[in-house]
Amino acid sequence: MKEGIHPDYKDCKVTCACGNSFMTKSTKDEIRLDVCSACHPFFTGQQKFINRGGRVEKFKKKFGLE
Repeated sequence: MKEGIHPDYKDCKVTCACGNSFMTKSTKDEIRLDVCSACHPFFTGQQKFINRGGRVEKFKKKFGLE
């Protein structure tokens, strides 16, 4: 392999929105995730509904459908 052309590969802290965090190797110092294996429905076996900020309610209110 050629010298001096490869990026610096260092320890990286990965943090999920659910609060789970773990260490891995990357070229970045920190990575933030929305979904990890601790909270993803495929790995947990549970389906979790995420409220998207009331988009349906906002639509209904905007067009007077309520």
